[in-house]
Amino acid sequence: MAGISDEDIQKVRDASDLIAVVGERVPVKQKGRDFWCCCPLHQEKTPSFKMDPSTQLWHCFGCGEGGDVFAFVMKTEDLTFPEAVRRLAERAHIDIVESGGRAIPASQKARLKEICARTAEFYHTQLMRGRGAEADAARAYLAGRGFGGDVPRKWNLGFAPGRGALVRHLTQLGFKPADMIAANVALDGRGGPVRDRFYNRVMFPIFDVSGDCIAFGGRVIGTGEPKYLNSGETPLFHKSQVLYGLDHAKAAMASSGVAIVVEGYTDVIALHEAGIENAVATLGTALTMRHIRVLSRHASKRIVYLFDGDAAGQRAADRALAFIDKSMTPEAGRSQVELVAVTLPDNLDPAEFVAARGADALQALVDGAKPLLEYGIDRRLASHNLDTAEGRARALEACLEVLAPIKESILAKDYAVRLAGRLRLRENDVLEALAAKEPARYQDRDRETEAAAVPPRAPQRALSQAERNRLRFEREFLSLVAQNPLVGLAHADALAQIQWHEDVHRILAESILATLAENPAVAPAEVVTRAATATPHAARVLTGGGSVAAAPEVAGAYLAEELALGDAEEAAGALLAQLAAGVSPEEAELLHAAVTALQKDVAARRVAHRALPQE
Repeated sequence: MAGISDEDIQKVRDASDLIAVVGERVPVKQKGRDFWCCCPLHQEKTPSFKMDPSTQLWHCFGCGEGGDVFAFVMKTEDLTFPEAVRRLAERAHIDIVESGGRAIPASQKARLKEICARTAEFYHTQLMRGRGAEADAARAYLAGRGFGGDVPRKWNLGFAPGRGALVRHLTQLGFKPADMIAANVALDGRGGPVRDRFYNRVMFPIFDVSGDCIAFGGRVIGTGEPKYLNSGETPLFHKSQVLYGLDHAKAAMASSGVAIVVEGYTDVIALHEAGIENAVATLGTALTMRHIRVLSRHASKRIVYLFDGDAAGQRAADRALAFIDKSMTPEAGRSQVELVAVTLPDNLDPAEFVAARGADALQALVDGAKPLLEYGIDRRLASHNLDTAEGRARALEACLEVLAPIKESILAKDYAVRLAGRLRLRENDVLEALAAKEPARYQDRDRETEAAAVPPRAPQRALSQAERNRLRFEREFLSLVAQNPLVGLAHADALAQIQWHEDVHRILAESILATLAENPAVAPAEVVTRAATATPHAARVLTGGGSVAAAPEVAGAYLAEELALGDAEEAAGALLAQLAAGVSPEEAELLHAAVTALQKDVAARRVAHRALPQE
């Protein structure tokens, strides 16, 4: 996958103990053979996150997520599968090989992080102790923004003198020019020596959520262009998923459930210093879906997008409307994102607003932020003359563009009814116009990539309770035999004969049977590993067991019989359907006899089955 060989993936899997990886994030306690912790994916006080050391699988009974060690890293760090493999390879000091034989040393990212850390130290020293007019100007700029005292130390702020000073310093520490260029703290000299990337700028080190320095932003001192300059993309730094200040803000986000997104470094620092410690900023780019997913893991209640009052802030507000999609509707369930927005008055940015009016005034604005849908509709209505029929028609069209991506949701219909009242139109006319409106195509690279990776599914009817129970029993049985191969051996015939209701369940059953046939003494972890090569959904399905709390042997017998009885009842139903469709008298007599015998057998087995213990 993505150029990484199956052999390397297996090496990384073998070297990445699930309990140890999870334990690096949250406290883990053993109960019986399993390990438990509070789920890192949502806020909870009672541990519902279970880990099985034998299968190396996890499942959260609170939020329903589950998987293997790769899935854990993907979900907690918002990574793709190849990125998760590389992250765990780096942790285990394993070199992996991309397609074509290009080796990626496990130490590469660690070396780049070390360069960034040493660079941040150098810049900070230059700010705090540097001599000369330029260093004085850097300190004066920060003091003028109210960032004196302990603020530079707390945020590790710095000053870049340029003129090769950083390159000389890093060279003395033993770093090579190629590594400096790769970390984007130096530039190729185009035939001459490498040179510092940043010159005569106040420096804002950028840290990942774990607190490692991965990039830099610099603000020019005095006049000059560009006013702000960020590091380019590197193996460590991807603007579309990194947020400035998240390492400082994550604790406040977790406790409050709220994240505030602003547009600049100084805004973040100003808000934190004013006591609003759940603020972060994007880095020279608009908010992306990956940003939103990252924030949703830390802020369980809502994300507040705080726009500057100037023209640039208003353009950002218009771009934000592109994030309106089904994830913001009640139909999204637990994955619903509450994204709200507010624009600061009087063309102020957050730092200016706090300085002029105080933190309480800003907090009041944040608390009163409108849902992005309402905010977007209000903006569209405000930009048209609603006193004329033509203006109302144009306003309706503009507002329908906002609602179109979620037009199937009850939420959109509610807003459409409200819109009809504000535009003095008939509700049915607005609802019909909404139904006919096609969503505009939003060109977001993250969303495009995700859409390409997951083919569109045809609309599916709602499952009955009996069908949901059937699928649950199938998952229970597969999970049980994967974790207890001896139970799988005892019920090998059942595994082969069950009429699985989902293709992925059938694929997993075939994989488990093949593994048991090759090695009856196989370890549970090997069963899971082999299943993962058969289908990428293996980890998700095989973590779905555990509700039948009997001993494995008893639970296996119960589940095997439950599924077999379900198949027999469906077979009887199919015979009855043939009878109802109309057949010859001779065929009807045979079918009736077969149905009667089958129903009697099922009834007798049901009586015996109810006597089997489940707990």
